[in-house]
Amino acid sequence: MDLLAPLKSVIVKSHQSGVITACFVCLFPFGLVHSKKEKKEKKEKKKDKENAKKNKEKGTEKEKEKEKEKEKEKKEEPPKDIFIIDPAGNMYYNWLFVITMPVMYNWTMIIARACFEELQHDYLVSWFILDYVSDIIYLGDMLFRTRTGYLEQGLLVKDEKRLRERYLQSPQFKLDLVSMIPTDVLYFSFGLNFPEIRLNKLFRVGRMFEFFQRTETRTNYPNIFRISNLVMYIVIIIHWNACLYFSFSKAIGFGADTWVYPDVTDPEFGRLLRKYAYSLYWSTLTLTTIGETPPPVQDSEYLFVVVDFLVGVLIFATIVGNVGSMISNMNAARADFQARIDAIKQYMHFRKVSKDLEKRVIKWFDYLWTNKKAVDEREVLKYLPDKLRAEIAINVHLDTLKKVRIFADCEAGLLIELVLKLRPQVFSPGDYICRKGDIGREMYIIKEGKLAVVADDGITEFVVLSDGSYFGEISILNIKGSKAGNRRTANIRSQGYSDLFCLSKDDLMEALTEYPDAKAMLEEKGRQILMKDGLLDLEVAKLGPDPKDMEEKVNKMYVSMETLQTKFARLLAEYESTQQKLKQRVTQIEKKITDPGQVEPSEPVDPEAGVASAEAEAKTE
Repeated sequence: MDLLAPLKSVIVKSHQSGVITACFVCLFPFGLVHSKKEKKEKKEKKKDKENAKKNKEKGTEKEKEKEKEKEKEKKEEPPKDIFIIDPAGNMYYNWLFVITMPVMYNWTMIIARACFEELQHDYLVSWFILDYVSDIIYLGDMLFRTRTGYLEQGLLVKDEKRLRERYLQSPQFKLDLVSMIPTDVLYFSFGLNFPEIRLNKLFRVGRMFEFFQRTETRTNYPNIFRISNLVMYIVIIIHWNACLYFSFSKAIGFGADTWVYPDVTDPEFGRLLRKYAYSLYWSTLTLTTIGETPPPVQDSEYLFVVVDFLVGVLIFATIVGNVGSMISNMNAARADFQARIDAIKQYMHFRKVSKDLEKRVIKWFDYLWTNKKAVDEREVLKYLPDKLRAEIAINVHLDTLKKVRIFADCEAGLLIELVLKLRPQVFSPGDYICRKGDIGREMYIIKEGKLAVVADDGITEFVVLSDGSYFGEISILNIKGSKAGNRRTANIRSQGYSDLFCLSKDDLMEALTEYPDAKAMLEEKGRQILMKDGLLDLEVAKLGPDPKDMEEKVNKMYVSMETLQTKFARLLAEYESTQQKLKQRVTQIEKKITDPGQVEPSEPVDPEAGVASAEAEAKTE
């Protein structure tokens, strides 16, 4: 046994513990450093994560801001203009004519093909071609509607999105959608002998009515168009009733009795044309109740005839009434004109006017009616706004007015005013437009006809005036110093029927009140014309304004002063009465404040006085 073994083990253990201790002592600072580094790394990671989160939040905020800016830009961007159709233009009207054709085809032929089987069988390919062509036009009409503009605040909307939304939200879109349902697939179930499955195509009838309405507005012969339109409606109603009669006869049995359609086995009644003609004849007699038809036999036949009679009475009563009113409207102008002639005839007969003069009056009326000059222009144009009326007058009369020397260089505003005041007049052969020495109250412009300047004897003719000539322009200006004054200096007589424009002195002076510069220019032009013709007295012209004109101005000022005085007196009386009521109200309020228990009845005052008193009461409180 080794005695040194325990000692060796202690030494070994101590040695091992020392090594371990030394290792621990050596490694402890390194562990602390390593833990610090880990903490720093963790902190840096946390900071990185926080920064990443902040960057993400900033990025999302920037993206949101960008999206908002894009939305704002989209909103601010004006709507893109596309090719649109003006509903008041010719293109829209022409398209209405195109879409009316398939509508008329469907309304007339679908019922006929459904009731007359031979018509469907014999021309099957043609019907299919026409059917699908009409369907294509129907589809094109829906696209056309999405490009049809409308007025908003007086402007035509051209935004594609708004046009489409407006059409999709309209009731017409639902009807158009129903008319485009592909019911032709039912041919596979029922066969090709049932064209009535296409009855949904009739819902597009609104386009036909719109076309008729616009045509009535555009045509120059509206009454004739209305009558033609009514005749078309009558024919369509009779056509439908004829088809229903033939189909009803088929359901009961051809030749079953005297009322239904005869037996089709008979060659005379077996032809397609005879079937339709017989049914149309029966329908016409029944609906118009103007002929005798075979009486019904069965109860269902009686019911069918009763319904037919009721429909015929209601429809044709309306149609006949409309036709009567249209015919009366067509003759309204002639009836009114004839009433005027009759009244004048009665007057001349009562006053025992000479036959010669009576014939001249009647011839004058005949000339007016024959040449379509019996219409009063002012009466016709009074329903138009002033601007449109002025444009029409400018288009008709402005060139004529510019031919007058004194109006040649006038400003446009004055010419428009004068154009609106021109009145047409027609003179008969031998009528004197003016005589020498007459007071000149109007000037004349010749539109059509010939006028002769004649001597006092009425035979000698000095000169003949024709279209575009004018006279009397100096007399209506009333120029001071004129040797002729405002008197006519010649006799002017109409050789035939003459159409003149007349401008009165009062109308001219009324227009010149707003154009003082133009008035001075016209008077200067008139003086120059008079000086050229030697008809101006220069000494009188230099004396200054005419005392008569000054007197008229003073009288006008006096009338204006009287009117102002009356208005001022009325306002002063109202002010005094209001002040008195206010004082009474203030007194009552003071009494209420001093004697709270005593309440006196207040007099009625104006609302304004009540408001003022309430304000005063609030101030005292």
